[in-house]
Amino acid sequence: MSLEVVNVDEYELLAKAKMSKMAFDYFARGSEDQVSLRENREAFSRIRLRPRILVDVSNIDVATSVMGFKISMPIMVAPTAHHKLAHPEGELATARAASAADTLMILSSSANCSMEEVAATGPGVRFFQLYVYKDRNITITLVRRAEQFGFKAIVLTVDTPRLGRREADIKNRFKLPSHLVYKNLEGLMNLEQMDKDVEWLQSITHLPVLVKGILTAEDASLALQAGVKGIIVSNHGARQLDHVPATISVLEEVVYAVRGRVPVFLDGGIRRGSDVFKALALGASGVFVGRPVPYALAVDGEAGATKVLQMLRDEFELTMALIGVRSVKEIRRQHVLTEQDSMKLALISKL
Repeated sequence: MSLEVVNVDEYELLAKAKMSKMAFDYFARGSEDQVSLRENREAFSRIRLRPRILVDVSNIDVATSVMGFKISMPIMVAPTAHHKLAHPEGELATARAASAADTLMILSSSANCSMEEVAATGPGVRFFQLYVYKDRNITITLVRRAEQFGFKAIVLTVDTPRLGRREADIKNRFKLPSHLVYKNLEGLMNLEQMDKDVEWLQSITHLPVLVKGILTAEDASLALQAGVKGIIVSNHGARQLDHVPATISVLEEVVYAVRGRVPVFLDGGIRRGSDVFKALALGASGVFVGRPVPYALAVDGEAGATKVLQMLRDEFELTMALIGVRSVKEIRRQHVLTEQDSMKLALISKL
């Protein structure tokens, strides 16, 4: 590329200029009035950082471990559908970029490349995102393939009993181009979804099961009772129910309910390394990045996806250094100031 891209948001602008309106809107827009879509981003801007000085930060270690797997950073690739709408190599390019960054990728069940094809790109830590279908034989088939081709966990999406009203897709009459398919679902019939039997899913696989789509302490507690091994705080990229809170706004509530029994992750609105730091300070074990990956794919293919992950890593490392933190394990709640913290301080000062 002749143009030097210096931050994640620039990839979105360049992708908009390069992609068809239908494809760009599919990735970019949320449901209905897109209140939650804006809030996913804006809520991060209301959290302040509290740096500590007089700390030797000549050596910064951003590596971490997720579900027992060592990765280079707590920044991972979220499951998003239809990467071939962004680039002809689709999820194959994404998988290679994640491997190059030595980080984890969740492959969407709605991907345009199959589990088998992604596995063939080479080594990497990969999870498979799944909906549980009412025809349980479909779910069993998908889980067995994930096991066979080296996927390390199943991520069950639980916030989609019906699709949200995505008005941009309605206006654009969105449909996949004829040459693209839901590659993981080829040949499978009766794809009616949403039999969310977590216990049953865990009974048919040795892989750990995480749930994606938790926004409340109550549902986090239910997930724990069902025996899940991890929780992803997510509002589906604000593509389902509009007017739900930003994920970063409810993260601490979920973390408190879980009380360290399983790791809690977050997706939604991550665009800066400082966003990653804020999420970890509020209790997340790592974050998943969604839209920026297909945007970068659209602009510069695998190299773009690789670069967007590297930019977030570099920004995260710089944030750690400027705050006086030398490793992920040193990140603490005291390093951030939320709106609730500010209100409590204001009340105390009046006493």
